Amino acid sequence: MLLNISGGLLPRPAHAEPSLPIVKEEGLLSIEVYPLRHQLIVRRQGQVIKQYRVAVGNPATPTPIGEYQIVYKGKDWGPSFGPRWLGLNVPWGTYGIHGTNRPDSIGQHKSHGCIRMRNQDVIELFEMIPLGTKVTIYGHVLGDSEQSPRDLAEGDVGGDVQLIQSRLKSAGYYTGLCNGKFGSGTTAALRNFQRDHQLIPNGVVSTKVYEALGLLE
Repeated sequence: MLLNISGGLLPRPAHAEPSLPIVKEEGLLSIEVYPLRHQLIVRRQGQVIKQYRVAVGNPATPTPIGEYQIVYKGKDWGPSFGPRWLGLNVPWGTYGIHGTNRPDSIGQHKSHGCIRMRNQDVIELFEMIPLGTKVTIYGHVLGDSEQSPRDLAEGDVGGDVQLIQSRLKSAGYYTGLCNGKFGSGTTAALRNFQRDHQLIPNGVVSTKVYEALGLLE
């Protein structure tokens, strides 16, 4: 069973660098995304004014859980991204809210982590939402509580990677930045942790590693 560590937001362990800029409660509008419900909500001063059906990341490339801001607005990035793009300040990769040339994917876990909308919907959202708008993506940083968290290895990115880095850092194994990017430093730290805990030192975060780090029970 997953431990309740996120409360819908990325955790901030005591010894880890802040993972995201602190999003101030500013502006009339805010966006909420609920990946399990495939829903995007726009609020004006707390009141719901728009609701959209969306597609979100699949289990291997999940939509990043946490609080972000719209930091870029662009048009016509290519057919796969539809007519509009609203970029998020996710520290470990390029993620955004965009249109799609696959409207059949709406309402499913089909993206590589971005939030897909119907093209007419993203055009409407683009005109409505200013830069700096707060975007809260709800869920558990380790994924759906009814499923086991994904195995992680060098090259993976995400909030779950950042959580592993934070736990390894708190335990004295990792000295790098908790940036959500699984690089060689994370691999080396993980292998040392695995050796000390009588686990196979293969540099892969498996169920046994999650358990040893106190993230599963």
